[in-house]
Amino acid sequence: MTAVTSANTAAGCAAPDQSAPVPASVDLEKETVITGTVVADSGEAVAGAYVRLLDSTGEFTAEVVTSPEGLFRFFAAPGTWTLRALSRHGNGDATVTASQGINQVGVTVA
Repeated sequence: MTAVTSANTAAGCAAPDQSAPVPASVDLEKETVITGTVVADSGEAVAGAYVRLLDSTGEFTAEVVTSPEGLFRFFAAPGTWTLRALSRHGNGDATVTASQGINQVGVTVA
């Protein structure tokens, strides 16, 4: 397997830079974006946390690693999703009912 590297992807991972702005080519009238920040219970942003996107039945759908600022982003279908963050500070879940456009979610880990 060949590692993918570019200015917008991490070495060995095809996920885009989580702190980059949503590309202008994304039509927010048609797309559903779930984005947010993982924070410790102290309020500090958690870099390097694994954030999993689970569908309404709890099935794994996708995973990204948070940016140095604790940011994450998923492109998904409208509906109810669970975000599960796993980090050195602990774990945490948040649920979001996402609609078209940008949906902001915070996940606290403890």
